[in-house]
Amino acid sequence: MSLPLRVVIADDQALVRTGFRMILNADGIDVVAEAANGVEAVQSVRRTVPDVVLMDVRMPEMDGLEATRRILASESAEPPRVIILTTFDLDRYVYAALSAGASGFLLKDVSPEQLVAAVRLVRAGDALLAPAITRRLIERYASRDEHTAALHRDLSTLTPREVEVLRLLARGLSNAELAEHLHLSDATVKTHVARILSKLRLRDRAQAIVVAYETGLVTPGSQGGS
Repeated sequence: MSLPLRVVIADDQALVRTGFRMILNADGIDVVAEAANGVEAVQSVRRTVPDVVLMDVRMPEMDGLEATRRILASESAEPPRVIILTTFDLDRYVYAALSAGASGFLLKDVSPEQLVAAVRLVRAGDALLAPAITRRLIERYASRDEHTAALHRDLSTLTPREVEVLRLLARGLSNAELAEHLHLSDATVKTHVARILSKLRLRDRAQAIVVAYETGLVTPGSQGGS
């Protein structure tokens, strides 16, 4: 029997924390700690070693962005996945958090079913990138300066097919959509994605999408592939 999924909720609004805890607990997900600010979030993660952190962006003492950086920069062998919570669908802090290694973001008006699905999704190693809103956010805030967009990872290690898959990932396509678009099996797509993450030393698809834009492989407003 697998161990229950462990979550830390960081939000300065007690009502939000309580609501999310009730939703997750009802689905068998264990909320091991709550935090009202970024400092408490970092401390809670170090103390409880959760699988997933639900992190608000705007909190007192330390915001969610800095807390995310500190959590993911820890020397833990397997740091938790971080989901950014926000009331804004286009928040520059959210893009910065994705760049820092967060696995995606959710709007706070998310449905109970979507919240549970999101927590389980990122725990399994995926990222919250399917919604078009995520693509808009990345396109809006990804670096457009040619100098700062210089390749900071060697994309030449990727095969032509892997480059094509990465371009499509940057459009937010799921594995099933990738398979349909490329006329490949789901298993083959998963292998391509795994190799991309391994070669570029990335945590998950969220970081892959950030890299695709920041390296200039995909440009804002482009379709990312044929």
